[in-house]
Amino acid sequence: MISETLQRARDFEAQYVPKVPESGRPAFHVTGGIGWINDPNGFSRYKGEYHLFYQYHPYSTLWGPMHWGHVKTRDFIRWERLPVALAPDSPADPDGCFSGSALELPDGRQLLLYTGVRRVRQEDGALLEYQAQCVAIGDGADYEKYPGNPVISAGDVPQGNSVLDFRDPKIWEEDGTYFAVVGNRTGDGSGAVLLYRSADALRWEFVTALDASKNEYGRMWECPDFFPLDGKQVLLVSPQEMTPRGLEFHAGYGTACLLGSYDKASYRFTRETVQAVDYGIDFYAPQTLESYDGRRIMIAWMQNWTTASSQPAGVYCFGEMTLPRELSVRDGRLVQNPVRELESYRTDRVSYEGVELSDGEMELPGVQGRILDLTLTIRPGAGGYRRFAVKLAAGGEHFTSVRYRPEAGTVRVDRSRCGFPYDIVHVREFQVRPRGGELKIRAVLDRYSAELFFNDGEQAATFILYTDTQASGIRFSAEGSVVLDVEKYDIKIR
Repeated sequence: MISETLQRARDFEAQYVPKVPESGRPAFHVTGGIGWINDPNGFSRYKGEYHLFYQYHPYSTLWGPMHWGHVKTRDFIRWERLPVALAPDSPADPDGCFSGSALELPDGRQLLLYTGVRRVRQEDGALLEYQAQCVAIGDGADYEKYPGNPVISAGDVPQGNSVLDFRDPKIWEEDGTYFAVVGNRTGDGSGAVLLYRSADALRWEFVTALDASKNEYGRMWECPDFFPLDGKQVLLVSPQEMTPRGLEFHAGYGTACLLGSYDKASYRFTRETVQAVDYGIDFYAPQTLESYDGRRIMIAWMQNWTTASSQPAGVYCFGEMTLPRELSVRDGRLVQNPVRELESYRTDRVSYEGVELSDGEMELPGVQGRILDLTLTIRPGAGGYRRFAVKLAAGGEHFTSVRYRPEAGTVRVDRSRCGFPYDIVHVREFQVRPRGGELKIRAVLDRYSAELFFNDGEQAATFILYTDTQASGIRFSAEGSVVLDVEKYDIKIR
């Protein structure tokens, strides 16, 4: 049965989404129908297609009572918009349907596992937000909430852990048993990931704490994901209140990949390394699925809580998802690259090899645009170089620069001149592994964003661009001598 609250959201979309101009959206990245979106939810396989839900407030471009928006795809590039899936309309979630996940049940139905939120006024007047895990089951379009919600509640949280910060379940099935990881805050005030199991996805029991921050990598760990990949076990978390750690982690909201091993018999995860997932400004709350052909695909919210309150004037939709990325582990690091399906939409190839650039700036004919896939390989020329930079979305005084200093092995991305008149975070600097002065950069641009991949996906950095889309120039500059290979494609969604 569709509630009045859910029907109102669907009717609102039906009335206003068709009025959003095409130029107000990216060409091939997911946005909400209208209004605000944040975390990806329920990224999953279902009946031969891939479904993606997302945190959604259709009524404004600001965060509000959370609904679940819904799209689906066959190739991760072209997306079909579906009706709003969930609204805060039941006793278990009157104040929001927060993040969660999805899977296909043996009987062909689709199960959503999400965080329901209730705000409760305390005797002293304080308003506390209690979080518990809930279930809805449906057919890929319409969903009925389980009358026994919540299915994982305060009584299932280990003693001493928070029942206020207890959210974002990620579910999977393994050998006939359902498992879920949930983000939590421990007694020391920092983040942890809890593991639960169930025989039917409705009655759950606590198993163990897989790992914890212990105030080392941020405080609350949001949006956990847990999966095997290339002989390693991967735990993804999104820590809040990070403190800087060299050039690896920046202050504020971050994303971390914990690589290690996992003993299924004892449910013991042993952490071996920790790295940032993305080194840019606009990346949070990643979620993954295993594709039908066995690839591990990740998508994330392309925005940042620290900067999300500063919005361009006149936007119809705020927030979008990253391009889905294929994950692998190479040389002890998480590696990510755009899904290969993007290549089917590439057209109008422009290529240059061995272009020499010494102590100056230049443009190359045909190398420009704001909806494109650009790959650069930079090598030292005669005498070497001290700095190389490429300016993207350049026009007049506006641009976003990507600068590399081979001696230090650092990349600095700066969008300060992108035309946005607010004092928000604009610069990130991070270390890349040296390759004898050579650097490979792949830049995927889609109107309002740049996703950068370095050295065949060893590192990624994601940035929203606020520059007018007419600024489409690409400029190269060097201090010293470089030799440059360039391959550029336009992306056309047919």
